[in-house]
Parts: sequence; structure tokens; C-alpha cells
Amino acid sequence: MPSDAGAEPFYRPLGGDRFHATGSTVGPWFDEVQHVGPPSALLVRTLEQCATSGPELQLARITVEVLGPVPSGEVQVRAEVERPGRTIELVAAELAAGGRTVLRARAWRMALADTSAAIGGAVDQLPPPSAGVFHERPEGWVRGYIDALEWRWIRGRLDEPGPGTAWARLKVPVVEGEEPSPLQRLAAVADSANGVAARLDIRQWLFLNTDLTIHLHRTPVGEWIGLDSNAVIGPAGLGTVSATLFDEAGHTGRCAQALTVRPRQAPS
Repeated sequence: MPSDAGAEPFYRPLGGDRFHATGSTVGPWFDEVQHVGPPSALLVRTLEQCATSGPELQLARITVEVLGPVPSGEVQVRAEVERPGRTIELVAAELAAGGRTVLRARAWRMALADTSAAIGGAVDQLPPPSAGVFHERPEGWVRGYIDALEWRWIRGRLDEPGPGTAWARLKVPVVEGEEPSPLQRLAAVADSANGVAARLDIRQWLFLNTDLTIHLHRTPVGEWIGLDSNAVIGPAGLGTVSATLFDEAGHTGRCAQALTVRPRQAPS
């Protein structure tokens, strides 16, 4: 994992299911409020550690619902199996802060099987991260999460109206002292689809996602995650984001987000 001597891990363990969310989790919108990428990765870690009904199950779909702002500081996570099964299983996880649940996740785990003879339908691979361009964090985007990732842009940039295509990899661990799994890395990056495809100026508009859904046809590998992302802004305060997800081996899945859109000067 590339390191950044000035960056903290996303989370420091406090014992049991409690963690301290550091400044590296802070998103571009507000000071002291986490980007949803790091807590999504922490929820994926919790789901991965939740005991399975069968030995050969893999996470295939993950949906994270954003119930409110996720503050930095102490958070608590838990997971449980909602619908056990040996071939298909539903698991759920929650992240709480300040005595309230702020994120809720549900995921389908499905049985492994050899379908190598039926492979088809994947989109073409992106140009590699080495072909991308680094851009500095633009003015008006809060320091924290953005600086905890290494970015390589294939198309667009954060301060250029989308769509956009970029590679990113974590420069810090999800949890201090642990090597994050590829799926944790993917979850941490996938919530950036909104930013990669941003069509509006973050200094003038709020375009916050209320959820993140990830569908996988293949478990990701490696450190780099690619996003080919597009946002659509409607006429009445709603928007959508969709992105194709990649690792250095190719197309691995898709993600989607719903947006609430309003001018920054509007009352909340």
C-alpha cells in the first residue's frame, strides 16, 4: 500500500466494535463530517467478518443507506445475518455515532460456482492508472478523504463538469494496523462516483448522495479501483449517478447513487 506520512488511517480501533474516525475520513462538503466512502468500507469489513451459513459465499450486492450526516470521532458498527442460506444469504450492518444509527447496509452473499465457461458481457478495460493524470485537490474541496487517496484521471477532474473517469487507490488503511481487502478498497472508492462525475460547482451547490449500491459480477483484486462515472441532474432537485467499476484485471461491477440537489444558500 502506498503511504502518506502526513495522513492518518481512516479508523483507529477502540476495542470491540468501536472505532475512532480520523480526519482522513472527512469529506469535501463540511468539516468534521465523514465522506461516505470510509464508513462504507468499514461496513464492508464488518460484513466480511460476519459469520456465514455456508463456507463458500461471497458478497455480490451491497447497499448503504445514508440516514444522516456521519460525524468524525467515535463510531460503532455491528452486523448480523438476516436471512440465512447455504446458497443465498442476506446480511445487514449498521454504523452508529453519537447514539444514533447514521448508516445502514444490507448485502446479498451468494454461493461460489465455476462459471468460467459462460463468461460474457463485460465492458472494455480502462487505460491503466499509469496513463492517468494527477490533479491537485481543487479550491473549495475540504481536505481529508480526497488527500487519503492517490488519484489518476483518465477523463475530467474534480473541478471540471462531468462525466469523468478516474483511478484511485488508498494511501491509508481502513483500520489502523490492517491491510484492507480489495472489496473494502472498492467500497471506499465507489462512493466517489458522485464527485468523479460532478456536474455542479461544490462551492455553489449541494449534490449529496442518499445511498450507494454496488453490484459485483467478480470480486475485485489489487489496490487500484477505476470509476467511469456519469451524473444526471433533473429539474426538481433530484439526480442520479451511475458508474462502471474496474480493477487492474478489468470490469468488476457497477454502482449507483441517488442525489438530493439544491443551492448551497438554500435553507436545509
